[in-house]
Amino acid sequence: MSDIEIDVYSRPNCMPCKMTKRALDDAGATYLEHDVSVDPDAAQRVRDLGYAAVPVVTVTLPDGLDHWHGYRAEKLAAAVYLEREGQL
Repeated sequence: MSDIEIDVYSRPNCMPCKMTKRALDDAGATYLEHDVSVDPDAAQRVRDLGYAAVPVVTVTLPDGLDHWHGYRAEKLAAAVYLEREGQL
């Protein structure tokens, strides 16, 4: 089992959120989805990271946390690769 944890903070009717989740689904990645429109704790985590909009993706790595805002295909692909290869 991989040590990576991917979390996606999103809201309904958000096209970049849908694209992010679709890319992860298509790659067979395991991730947790947090709907900031109904989960105030998730909305606060997004603000605590310094973001005001979604999607926000966090990737927990053995050596720290990586996070970004928006649909970032290259970063999603890297996280999926590391998860799949079991390098984390």
